[in-house]
Amino acid sequence: MAKAVLGVIGGSGVYDLPGLEDVREERVTSPWGEPSDALRIGRIGQTPVVFLARHGRGHRLSPSGIDYRANIDVLKRAGVTDIVALSACGSFRQELYPGLFVLVDQFVDRTVGRASSFFGNGCVAHVSMAHPVGPGLQARIQAAAEAEEIAVRKGGTYVCMEGPQFSSYAESLTYKAQGYDVIGMTNMPEAKLAREAEITYATIAMVTDFDCWHPEHGAVDVASVVAVARANAAKAARLVSRLARDLPAEREPCPAGSDRALDGAIMTAPTHRDPALMAKLDAVCARVLAEA
Repeated sequence: MAKAVLGVIGGSGVYDLPGLEDVREERVTSPWGEPSDALRIGRIGQTPVVFLARHGRGHRLSPSGIDYRANIDVLKRAGVTDIVALSACGSFRQELYPGLFVLVDQFVDRTVGRASSFFGNGCVAHVSMAHPVGPGLQARIQAAAEAEEIAVRKGGTYVCMEGPQFSSYAESLTYKAQGYDVIGMTNMPEAKLAREAEITYATIAMVTDFDCWHPEHGAVDVASVVAVARANAAKAARLVSRLARDLPAEREPCPAGSDRALDGAIMTAPTHRDPALMAKLDAVCARVLAEA
């Protein structure tokens, strides 16, 4: 079995990972583009951990300007087997209050124009997204939260909007009426790409606001989001530290099949595959190419 390597993607307010030891920075190149920042590689306890600031340090990148393919590709190249995505979000439910962490298990993609797959003409693949979150990893996150006495809610649907503007009132009411739980701007196509790269993915959606549907709360603004996000960041660091310390040394098989998501997914016959595209897929498809 492969060695477990925990990847942590830090969203708004999370630009570093306190508790990471023996840290070195490495700028990994990707054939897919420019990743958001250098990887910070170290350990927590005995678990290897790789941290990447999704928006870059200093929050340089907008949600639409992130190269999600490059980010997932460099994490794969660094040996990451499991990703915890720390993500600020708005809430559509009274009981999902600012400061609460929601362990979502479903996504709805409302983004436009983002490159959402490593595959395409020259190598066609269709990966299942029925269960995009690794249930085993999510259960470990929940256990770590309970051990640290951090309030979490397990389950829920995250709708990903394009941004960078916040929702209109009509949009907020529509998403709430459709039964979605939280809203953010970054977990799509990130979760799709992690699945294609056979990396187990789980989101910690950190509630910062009530979007703009709530009659007793004003419209979302950056100042209020940042204030809650900073408070959430300290809790997130504690949670990730506990998770890493309790993670087994070897990668666990994923009940949702994320570790073998490419089994049977590639449609293009080997003799008809584009060599240039296949060269770019060397990390993403490493297992299936080795077994071919």
